[in-house]
Amino acid sequence: MDLIADILLAAGAIGAGIYCFVLGRRLNRFNDLEKGVGGAVAVLSAQVDDLTKTLSAAQATASTSAQTLTDLTQRAEEMSRQLELQMASLHDIPTAGQTSAPITPSEAPSQQSSNEPMFVRHRGAEAHQ
Repeated sequence: MDLIADILLAAGAIGAGIYCFVLGRRLNRFNDLEKGVGGAVAVLSAQVDDLTKTLSAAQATASTSAQTLTDLTQRAEEMSRQLELQMASLHDIPTAGQTSAPITPSEAPSQQSSNEPMFVRHRGAEAHQ
């Protein structure tokens, strides 16, 4: 009986050893940096690093573009104000056919034709100056 128990114990130990050997080989293939999951993790890690750098560069570019756009918008608003003032001052200049005599309020509607543009200063423009 002891001999049979020893044989079964030895067979179990040999079976466990073979199982551990096979499991070790499978684990090594699983963690292989070339073909296994370890390689996939390494590639994904490198891609995350690249994407992080690209995202940082894109954020810096977007910030610079936003600042440039803000500056250009402010310049455009200032130029718009200046153009409104120039157009308003051009409206006061008499045309070549008109004399330099002052216009009385009763004559003003008759001299102004319906197709001439009328420029009015906005209240917002006065507040900015």
